[in-house]
Amino acid sequence: MFLDATLKQNRKLIETAIEFHQQGLISPNTYVLDLDMVKHNVQLLSKEAKKQDIELLFMTKQFGRNELVANAIVEAGIKKAVAVDPWEAITLNQYGIKIGHVGHLVQIPKGMIRTILQLEPEFVTVFSYENACQISEVAVQMNKKQKIYLRIADTEDFLYNGQNGGFTLSQLHHDVENLMRLTGIEIAGLTSFPCILIKDNSPQVTQNVLTMQQAKKLLAEKGIHDLEMNMPSATSTATIKLLKENGATQGEPGHAMTGTTPLHASGDLPEKPSMVYVTEVSHIYNHQAYVFGGGFYPRSRMEGALVATDKRNLQRVSVIENDPANIDYYGTLETEDVHVGDTVIYAFRTQVFVTNAQIAIVENINDDPKLIGIYDSVGHVIPTNNIDE
Repeated sequence: MFLDATLKQNRKLIETAIEFHQQGLISPNTYVLDLDMVKHNVQLLSKEAKKQDIELLFMTKQFGRNELVANAIVEAGIKKAVAVDPWEAITLNQYGIKIGHVGHLVQIPKGMIRTILQLEPEFVTVFSYENACQISEVAVQMNKKQKIYLRIADTEDFLYNGQNGGFTLSQLHHDVENLMRLTGIEIAGLTSFPCILIKDNSPQVTQNVLTMQQAKKLLAEKGIHDLEMNMPSATSTATIKLLKENGATQGEPGHAMTGTTPLHASGDLPEKPSMVYVTEVSHIYNHQAYVFGGGFYPRSRMEGALVATDKRNLQRVSVIENDPANIDYYGTLETEDVHVGDTVIYAFRTQVFVTNAQIAIVENINDDPKLIGIYDSVGHVIPTNNIDE
């Protein structure tokens, strides 16, 4: 999906990934991330957000909750993270990252609430009155008051399968006074997902945003004002103004930091691609080439790959996307005109944390490329002798 954009805007990343693979510095099934380009992208996002007076919370799941990258993002201008589940919050806290938001998209299990509240998250999202009661009870025991977001999800809103849940407008009307009586929480904002979708290469707000606005009005009638309006999905320099126009106070960039939202496929946005997936040809069978897998993602929208004998000899080939019902032991190329051991480069939408891929962090690729760390898909360091000191 992002192969042409990467060739156009960050070809040196592709060349560095090929060289490092062929030198044996990285193995197949490895994402290679250009740390300098991530910093550049974050600086652009931070500048635009300040212009629009919107706070940004950064997301790390796309690149595997990586410590080096997370701290580089803070250094570049986005100071707090959003953790989409409690395990991510714990990991990021261990790196010294401030947690701005946790519990959306994944609620906090009852037995983990105290652990998460001890991390001092600024906001916690709840999907229901029952969730709010659990948060409040633990907060009271800890002698604190936790700011919460209510996740809004009316019956006609757009929700991805596997992400269902939240307050319908009728449920909110029924529960709001009971929520207000909970002494361990403060209703501080609203959130939903997705708030922006890309259609025909154009960002459009979803019905979810209109529902959030109705929910805000309902709460105002109950005397609850000054709410944060947290509107994640496809946050980038191209959409921050649109968010502001629709009442957002917060956005949550993830893919924009690696230049990989659907809008970035054109290669014309300020943020530039900063991550590729590297593997190699394993074998040829029945006129097709098979490459080592493990890091593919069902919603990646792959359209092609590059096969290389070296960085000067790149062959563009078509790919066959994997059936998501099966384990991605291998990926498939629609060609037999390659050699076992050749390097293969992909550039697609990622969710590294749900793969078993490695992620290699590189820097200074335009002058003297350096490999500064190799990690597993959830941020643990992989010991190696290949790291530049």
